[in-house]
Amino acid sequence: ETIKDALEGSLMWPARNIIPILSGDYSDMELKPVGILEVKLVQAKNLENQDFIGKSDPFCVIYTRPIRERLKKSKTINNQLNPVWNEHFELEVEDVSTQHIYVKIFDEERIQGAKIMGCARVKLKDLEPGELKILWLPLVKDFEAKWDTKYRGEVHIELKYLPFGLENELTNSCKRNEMTLEKAFSMSTNGQAISSLEYKYSSKRRRIVRGVLSVTIKCAENLMAVHLLSNVADPFVILKMKKSKAVKKTKVVPKTLKPIWNQTFHFVVEDALHDLLIAEVWDHDSFGK
Repeated sequence: ETIKDALEGSLMWPARNIIPILSGDYSDMELKPVGILEVKLVQAKNLENQDFIGKSDPFCVIYTRPIRERLKKSKTINNQLNPVWNEHFELEVEDVSTQHIYVKIFDEERIQGAKIMGCARVKLKDLEPGELKILWLPLVKDFEAKWDTKYRGEVHIELKYLPFGLENELTNSCKRNEMTLEKAFSMSTNGQAISSLEYKYSSKRRRIVRGVLSVTIKCAENLMAVHLLSNVADPFVILKMKKSKAVKKTKVVPKTLKPIWNQTFHFVVEDALHDLLIAEVWDHDSFGK
């Protein structure tokens, strides 16, 4: 599964491989989120039964990129071919002109594993920013099987694309010489920082600071040696958002007390004024924790 995730994340869209010729920070060349797609998974109807005894137990997987950390999974509705979920999800969008949202419905099988019941997709460029779109989408077995016209049911979803409406130098959080988050939030009492981080199209967003936090882990210095014999360490960094429980991890840099990572991570932040980013440096031990 780890190898599969790595291959899908690097080879399937959107992907941009940065190959540095000279040493330096190239993080601002990577694809970065440009907005949030709000999804309401409402229901499905007339699903094809996959079980010999009883009815299927459908659940849904929604994504814009087919890698594990970006997948959103619904609850399972047991013994039902017309499931009602009424669940909300938020997905990051990197390029609205070329990305799709994918909706796949599976039958949960505890012994043989999940079996696909049908899938659908929508081009994000067909969504008007800030406007709610309500859709009933016909399900297909496979996106590539154009010859398969069998009716497999429909799925009901609601979509709203909210691009980031950043109006000042906070637009690109990875550029140099920009305002720090600490300074931005210190200005929140007079409203300037809040207005600069609002979404452009939703009055609801004006009551809360929401968006995507981009974090670049550059390096560390003067770390404590934890290997008694070699007097070095194999450090890596774990990033945690306290409120959302999201976790990211850097690569391990072996045998050094001055590691260089230069890795960028993105967190969807629901409430920036009340959330907290925690950075922990750990030593990787091949024979233990």
